[in-house]
Amino acid sequence: MVNRYEELEKNIGITFENKDLVDNAFVHKSFMNEYNKGDKMDNERLEFLGDAVLELAVTEYLYKVYPKKNEGQLTNWRSALVKGKHLAEVGGELKLGTYLYLSRGEEKSGGRKKNYILANTLESLIGAIYLDKGYEVTHAFISKYIITKLERILEEGLHIDAKSHLQELSQEKISVTPEYRLVSESGPDHSKRFVMAVYFNDKKVGEGEGSSKQKAEEDAARDALAEVDWEKL
Repeated sequence: MVNRYEELEKNIGITFENKDLVDNAFVHKSFMNEYNKGDKMDNERLEFLGDAVLELAVTEYLYKVYPKKNEGQLTNWRSALVKGKHLAEVGGELKLGTYLYLSRGEEKSGGRKKNYILANTLESLIGAIYLDKGYEVTHAFISKYIITKLERILEEGLHIDAKSHLQELSQEKISVTPEYRLVSESGPDHSKRFVMAVYFNDKKVGEGEGSSKQKAEEDAARDALAEVDWEKL
């Protein structure tokens, strides 16, 4: 196990004292369901912790660095920084999928590259760093890999309410109100995943996923904003 995470530790500049913690961060629930390993547990508890630490670190940063911004603006910026798609991008950059323990089915379905799995794994890793190294080291990690993307997020307008923006544009340009439809839902009640698609009339223009229908709709709207060619509609 010591060598399994050597490259990751080198890349992020953090050496774990407790190797079981970092190992736990990469155990997907599908692996446990299939193999039921007595010496391992899935990473959902670490994900729960990491999510809270991430939100605190981002909130603290925004509060201190932008004293003149109001609560609404700071909330939008925080949401953009901690949303699943952004975390998945960071998880991909860090090659977290390489280290995952997955079931054979999840492996075959491309689980190592799935956005929601990468996002959840990053939160699990943050939880592991927090338990092993404390808040200051964790905050430094979050700042380096997540908060540093804020400028790009603001430049590209990724902090804007995508659903409202898409509706404004669609009504202005083609006099159509977007319609959202459920594509699929999966997972147990405590960990649901939803896939939603957005349509202009009966033309599908975007698709997204999330832990709730609302989050999946927001993701679908962002997808549509990035892909729609208004001149061709």
